[in-house]
Amino acid sequence: MAEIREILEAIYKGIQPAVKECGFTPVYGEGADKTAAPITESAGRYLMEFKGENKAFRIEHFNNRIYLYGVAKEGEIKSGDFVKLDESLLEAETANDKDIRYAVNNYTDTLVETFGTKLVKPVKSKLPAPVSKAQAKSGAVSYDPNTLANRFTAIYPEQYGQFLAEDFFLNHGNAKVLEIIRRNNDTEMKRLFKLFNEIYSDGTNETQSLICVTILGSLDNDMELLANCTEYMSSELAQPVINVNKYLASNAGKGARMKLDNPPPYKPKKKKKSVMSKIGM
Repeated sequence: MAEIREILEAIYKGIQPAVKECGFTPVYGEGADKTAAPITESAGRYLMEFKGENKAFRIEHFNNRIYLYGVAKEGEIKSGDFVKLDESLLEAETANDKDIRYAVNNYTDTLVETFGTKLVKPVKSKLPAPVSKAQAKSGAVSYDPNTLANRFTAIYPEQYGQFLAEDFFLNHGNAKVLEIIRRNNDTEMKRLFKLFNEIYSDGTNETQSLICVTILGSLDNDMELLANCTEYMSSELAQPVINVNKYLASNAGKGARMKLDNPPPYKPKKKKKSVMSKIGM
């Protein structure tokens, strides 16, 4: 069990690289201890505020949620200018270190994406080096399965060690994906499908198959879960995912479904396969 002030102190320490990288400084009240987090409390609401040149953000806790609000504009910044950028459901009575790390990673990514000019030092990982966005957009290389897995674990930090990308999702990642899709929280869904949409768009055929078949094929043609995803999938990703789910649920797709549920031992592929050829269509 933790106190909300302790949780906010931990979040404050965790987001420091992003705060500095994005050009923010904490806002302290008169006489406040400037070695601690800039936490103020009023009517059961806890607030931390940060300001930069023509921009500001605040982290606020109430109703067992921690909200991240931000604004970038010239001139005077008023309270009504702030918009919600992110949020985390964090109950002080049940929050643990993993929950706090998850919130810190969310807020770090959101701050850098919204206000940053350079990337904050990435979370250390045992994964092979991923393909950068700049490399993929330039056409020099395409996103590969290891990049998808690397980016996934950066959003949902766990200690998975070395793994094959497909094996990782079948045994670990898919459970997290299904958990998020069932919960259908807007912030979490946007975060997850931003990753899938981007990497699918500039990924290799093998990587596209991994997303459509191995990961989102695990929805088992569940209409409720697919409906949850529809709003967040790009048009480029949505149709293949729907087609794959229909096929895997059909009599013709039973063999492919069995392979997904009980994958054969890994053998190096001689050539790349498209999404449709991978499931036997």
